[in-house]
Amino acid sequence: MAVKDFILASASPQRIALLRQVEYEPKKIEPADIDEKCLPHEKPLPYVRRMALNKARKVAQKNPDENVLACDTVVVSGLHILHKSQTADEQRKIMRMLSGKSHKVISSVCLITKSGKVRQRTVTTRIAMKVLSQEEIEEYINCGEWRGVCGYKIEGRLAGYVTRLVGSYSGVVGLPLYETLNLLKGENIR
Repeated sequence: MAVKDFILASASPQRIALLRQVEYEPKKIEPADIDEKCLPHEKPLPYVRRMALNKARKVAQKNPDENVLACDTVVVSGLHILHKSQTADEQRKIMRMLSGKSHKVISSVCLITKSGKVRQRTVTTRIAMKVLSQEEIEEYINCGEWRGVCGYKIEGRLAGYVTRLVGSYSGVVGLPLYETLNLLKGENIR
């Protein structure tokens, strides 16, 4: 697999694996360390777009002559952004919130080119989940897949509880590949 001419502003194993799946290997991985707090009254869509842009900008400032690709993904229930759980109790609350309901996953990908051009695409995926029993919730908590991810890992055990997904599966995993490849190819990063 040939190394491509871009820096990935993320150390997410899911994003790296998705890029490799389509034979795109970043020449460098440099996570962006930014403040990810929501602004007062900020809605999910503007939030996720701002996070992807800020991640790309932070890494582009350190690497001014490079193409930089960044992404941010959030799980949204109503207007409530579900952040990474720190404890099993926090994750139980999230699982109860998602059980038997539909929710959204919003993923925004941003490319800042060597010339400073900013290109961004955002995808919203709708997901319906079955009603989860207490036993299913506890099994998911005990498997530990939820650690370090926003809400859950769709590519793991939770996939067996999803009744419908409309949108981008790869966007739910953490990087919408169709939009990402179009951004990269549009800048002749092939």
